[in-house]
Amino acid sequence: MTETLMAPPGLKNVIVADTELGDVRGTEGRFHYRQHDAIELARTVGFEDAAHLMIAGHLPDDGARTAWNDRWQAAQQLPDALVELLPAIAMAGAERASMARLRTALSLLGSVDDLPPVWGSEPDTVRDQVLRIAALTPVIQAALHRLRHGLAPLAPRDDLGVAANWLWLTSGIEPAPEMVTAVNRYLVATIDHGFSASAFTARVITSTGSDVAAAICGAIGAFAGPLHGGAPDRALDALDEIGDAERVREWVRSQVAAGERIMGFGHAVYRTADPRAVLMRETADELGGQLASFARAVETEVIAALNDLKPHADLHTNVEFWAGVVMELCGLPRSLFTPTFAVARVVGWGAHVLEQARSTKIIRPVARYTGPAVIGW
Repeated sequence: MTETLMAPPGLKNVIVADTELGDVRGTEGRFHYRQHDAIELARTVGFEDAAHLMIAGHLPDDGARTAWNDRWQAAQQLPDALVELLPAIAMAGAERASMARLRTALSLLGSVDDLPPVWGSEPDTVRDQVLRIAALTPVIQAALHRLRHGLAPLAPRDDLGVAANWLWLTSGIEPAPEMVTAVNRYLVATIDHGFSASAFTARVITSTGSDVAAAICGAIGAFAGPLHGGAPDRALDALDEIGDAERVREWVRSQVAAGERIMGFGHAVYRTADPRAVLMRETADELGGQLASFARAVETEVIAALNDLKPHADLHTNVEFWAGVVMELCGLPRSLFTPTFAVARVVGWGAHVLEQARSTKIIRPVARYTGPAVIGW
């Protein structure tokens, strides 16, 4: 009889693979990409360099940076067959179904580009496909957003980096330097975060030998859930609902009594401050304005109220709360909050695909059957 191991719900604290991509130190309040502190990278490098680190394996020197940026720009060219279908995709679904539309478009991209299975593909081929999808994701998402609102899509500009291009592609407005800095910090800080549900989903699909687009689309499906990447807009909705800092404790009590989750607070891994939230709080303070001040007051009151109601939970603000504030201050509509998160995370998913593709072992756990006895057995 084959020996089985019982895993805790959610695979909590279960090591399922080795990785060179990074780690999250939940009790320390730190995380890293390869050998570099992730928050330090967010403060000091552009998104393109961080993407090179994750996909190519190291930070680029000047020569490698030029070559990488040239490849990134070349990969942003939309195939004609996909361009023709984007208007129909853009009008499908509700306003906040942005991730579903992105998933549909990338699935079509996989078909149009005729991506082969990673099984049997050369590592460089898989790496090119990861770069292609990472570079095209912001272009596709911005095009879908503009088409949905009756605006013509814009072409990415060669004189702008990824963060500045994202603001340009979505709004058509020359981005202010402080907003570019803010969005770049956010993108770099959210490229990867350990074996999250979406990263694990991408790895499971890759372990079957499927293609890169399939793995990324699966990751997007996991990521879109409100318990994962779908929370930044909901955190802003909560600020709207509260309206006044004096109402915070009353609002928190009503949410807890109703069994509702308070978006933007608590994290599955961190038992101290989320370092991404700390960075985004600082960024919001630098941008300034009434929203940043109000968010500060609400954060203080929500944490105090939660500590009263759940004294042993030790809850802190997570990245979604302050990310929503920063994106609002940068003029991004709430329907693009989670897609902005995805613009960054698609690089991390791609890095996980590349790493998992080196293995020949399919991920195939078992479940414990708890239904009625089988008739006749």
